[in-house]
Amino acid sequence: MRKNRLGETDVVVTEMCFGVLPMGPNQFGLSPEKGGELIREGVLRGINFLDTAQSYSTYPHIKNALDGLGDKKYDVVIATKSAATTYSDMKAAVLEARESLDRDTIDIFHLHAARVDSKVFEERKGALECLVDCKAKGIIRAVGISTHSIEVVRAAKEVDDIDVIFPIINIEGLGILHGTRDEMAEAIAQASSVGKGIYAMKALGGGNLLSNREDAFNYVRSLEGVSSVAVGMVNGDELEMNLRIFEGKEIPQDLSDRTMHAKRLIVQSFCKGCGTCVDICPNMAMSLVNGKAHNDPAKCILCGYCAPVCPEFAIRLV
Repeated sequence: MRKNRLGETDVVVTEMCFGVLPMGPNQFGLSPEKGGELIREGVLRGINFLDTAQSYSTYPHIKNALDGLGDKKYDVVIATKSAATTYSDMKAAVLEARESLDRDTIDIFHLHAARVDSKVFEERKGALECLVDCKAKGIIRAVGISTHSIEVVRAAKEVDDIDVIFPIINIEGLGILHGTRDEMAEAIAQASSVGKGIYAMKALGGGNLLSNREDAFNYVRSLEGVSSVAVGMVNGDELEMNLRIFEGKEIPQDLSDRTMHAKRLIVQSFCKGCGTCVDICPNMAMSLVNGKAHNDPAKCILCGYCAPVCPEFAIRLV
């Protein structure tokens, strides 16, 4: 598989990044053993880049995968994220990642800021300072920010301490905040032009664009500045399908049919209407209607961020 360098960093990644969010407890709930086996198969098939986050609870899955790779585990690039806002909380998040993954160095560590606007760099000044210090100590290789906002991509272009940007972009413009698809594409190109490394999320709109997935992937892959595309996978068929797309191989019809399952977000009847999901949703797809959480499919990108924060466990992504 083709590899690209992320901006001016020394981090070289495959064009397809294995997104580890969906296999975790926030979504499909694969065991660390089963998830680790799938990740390991992806690495053995040529993927060298994994994306996760503190809130995804998938460090055990990645650790399981790495443990079975022998010396090859050192070839794997890992990006993770934390929503920490202070220096001390980010320091704890970095330590958690290093210990949980049994790695002295984390390749990319992002400010996890899906819904936050361009004030993020002021509001999370302490957390950013921590990541910069960790990079200086060799604990992390690159500092990044993960965002759904065009404003943040534009602002990150001007922040010298940000090495990598992980923005949302897809052919339909689903989930993009503070502007249009084309404006996000322009912001990505401009950030890349000054040396920022870019890899993209939600090329399939969280599964909403499965019926047109080859065109959806190819749109993002063709964008100026995009070095890699994060793709969530939860079974061998999905891995095979996506590898074939990225390697330009023929896709058997039966494989295409087996991987057409779209996710759904379900709010169960015992929801107490606390509104926690409304506050966390990066795309304002959750609201309270008649005292219960309500999901707007037209806005939802099926990221699953709402499920783990629900105190009643009333939200499921299936």
